[in-house]
Amino acid sequence: MNKILKVTIIVISLLILIIASGLSYLKFALPDVGPAPEISVEGTEQQIERGRYLANHVSVCIDCHSTRDWSKFAGPPIPGTEGRGGELFDQSFGFPGRFVSKNITPHHLEGWTDGEIFRAITTGVSKHGTAFFPVMPYKYYGKMDTEDIKSIIAYVRSLSPIAFDPDPSAADFPVNFIINTMPAAASPKKMPDPKNVVEYGAYVANAAGCAECHTKQENGTVVGELFAGGFEFNMGNGYMVSSMNITPHETGIGKWTKAAFIQRFKLYTDTTYVLPDVDMAKGEFQTVMPWTMYAGMTEQDLGAIYEYLQTIDPVPNTVERWKKL
Repeated sequence: MNKILKVTIIVISLLILIIASGLSYLKFALPDVGPAPEISVEGTEQQIERGRYLANHVSVCIDCHSTRDWSKFAGPPIPGTEGRGGELFDQSFGFPGRFVSKNITPHHLEGWTDGEIFRAITTGVSKHGTAFFPVMPYKYYGKMDTEDIKSIIAYVRSLSPIAFDPDPSAADFPVNFIINTMPAAASPKKMPDPKNVVEYGAYVANAAGCAECHTKQENGTVVGELFAGGFEFNMGNGYMVSSMNITPHETGIGKWTKAAFIQRFKLYTDTTYVLPDVDMAKGEFQTVMPWTMYAGMTEQDLGAIYEYLQTIDPVPNTVERWKKL
């Protein structure tokens, strides 16, 4: 009996040691995406303007890294908060933790090298080697043209510094360990010639992170078909909004014309809304989709996204866009 007890104790001790070693590896040896590249961004006027376009209307960095006015439709960024961070993505949105967007103005990034910012955007690893949860779609940004990422860096360097320090992010267990496995080395691709419409559209759709919100996820893990919609967002007023199916199926955008697709975006601007300002208490339709930002995308880029989406597999998925909890 004593022999069996001793063997059991040894086995349990070994298991504890193996688990502890595994957790230590996840916590302290990862993420491992290599050092920040040694790059220098010149910050030309052309770069800044390209970065302004990407950060505000395509990759919409400013969407999450600002304060959004949820008293208005689609929560447009409040002027003067561009880049300050502080937007919260927590369990109520289905995320496994409490993730807060960082301050990306020079107030916070002054001590970062261009290579460290590049690594953060494209791999999800901070200056200090810590992992970001992919609520920031760095896996998509890591496939963008290096010159486009440099332009974004040039633009955020040009922002007015805002003295604001957002709360730290905190992942729930066991994601606080798993998070370190999520970053991956960047695999940048050259931006296709816009004349090659479908390939160019795929590039823009990736840069805009369309699949990120238009694919159903649970606890940060994809559980649905790409672009088929159904990602649920708790709007905090007793209602849930779900992303729509944007595949070329009749339950998605299969019956949409290219002109209708483009016009859907152009209906929204910073000052004019198709829907009136939203009274959240009344449960009027609201959305996390930053329509007022995407409205600034060029018709060429929007049209290219449409052409690309027409080439993907149609997925039957009828989504209830707005429902009471």
